Amino acid sequence: MTVPQIYMDYNATTPLNDAVKAAMIEDFAVYGNASSMHAAGREAHGRVEAARRAVADLIGGAPGEVVFTSGGSESNNTVFQTMRILASGPDGRALSAGRREFIISAIEHPCVLNSAAFLQSLGFTVTTLPVDPFGKIALEDLRSALSDRTLLVSVMMANNEIGTIQDIPAIARLSKEAGAWIHTDAVQAAGKIPLAARDLGVDYLTLSAHKLYGPKGIGALWVRSGAPLKPLIHGGHQEDGLRAGTYNNIGILGFGHAAALACSQTQAYGKTIGALRDRLRRGFEEHIPNIKINGHPQDVLPNTLNVSFPGAEGEAILLSLDLAGIAVSTGSACASGSLDPSHVLLALGVEPELAHGSIRFSLGWGLTEEHVNYVIATLPPIIARLRAMSAV
Repeated sequence: MTVPQIYMDYNATTPLNDAVKAAMIEDFAVYGNASSMHAAGREAHGRVEAARRAVADLIGGAPGEVVFTSGGSESNNTVFQTMRILASGPDGRALSAGRREFIISAIEHPCVLNSAAFLQSLGFTVTTLPVDPFGKIALEDLRSALSDRTLLVSVMMANNEIGTIQDIPAIARLSKEAGAWIHTDAVQAAGKIPLAARDLGVDYLTLSAHKLYGPKGIGALWVRSGAPLKPLIHGGHQEDGLRAGTYNNIGILGFGHAAALACSQTQAYGKTIGALRDRLRRGFEEHIPNIKINGHPQDVLPNTLNVSFPGAEGEAILLSLDLAGIAVSTGSACASGSLDPSHVLLALGVEPELAHGSIRFSLGWGLTEEHVNYVIATLPPIIARLRAMSAV
């Protein structure tokens, strides 16, 4: 019997869209250095700028506010290091005004958590806001944490493990009232829910191509006009001196194709993939007793379903599903090598043992109702078997 291959780990990465792939194959002919003034260089430059416009359109920004990077982690690190320079460098004193405090949430991506931890090791103050059992931060907690020493507030728009969507406009308003800069990691949100960077009120917004059916190794940082930005990588004049290095033509052009496609499909994505996610949830609730859904019931990404299965260990569930041709995750891809329970689930108040028995199902284009039905039929006997073994 042939085992089907059903991919439900789209929050870790997405497959390269066939149309994007075809366009990128043609783009390989664009060999010129986008910084060169000859014809080949001008062609490359023109295509890079077209891609920049597509990325800007996806988030409702201006092309001149988009800085290409190697991905979400570099974009996030650039923001945090910019803040360090503002607080420490001679040209930053007027902007920082003695501010040396950072505020993040307890469920941020590791690249934000570790960037904040690094700055804390240098003497900066970091306040980590708790979240409620659904993964939301309380605005009152943020208001209490803000002060005239707050330099940056960084809260992700949508969580990669549980899909909870934060109220970024409200968070930004409070942060601005306190005179702080505001950053949001929108890597998981882009292409899944409508985005309008200016309406959000943020100064910085992070994107990554491989989360929206584009190539890996390319991302972007949207920087509101007038917000400070210091280069993380020094060298040439690329990106107006904000990110040195020869332009990654093929990655940037692939990002542009993916962004344009995502921009045209965001509404359809929410409706189509959201319906599949809801069907999967109902199937689990109907056929598997004693489960816990993690995340917010309404303010959640349309593709994300995080479920705890008491009495069954997460890695055993994952491997059993893998043998059945179903790819899922026990948490974020960046933490897959760790034996520790998910910091996101622990922050929600999930007990460590239950957190170890949790699976993230993240859906995307290419999945069908038949695929979802197969997963609904396959998982219940796996859980029953693992629970029976655990009881023994």
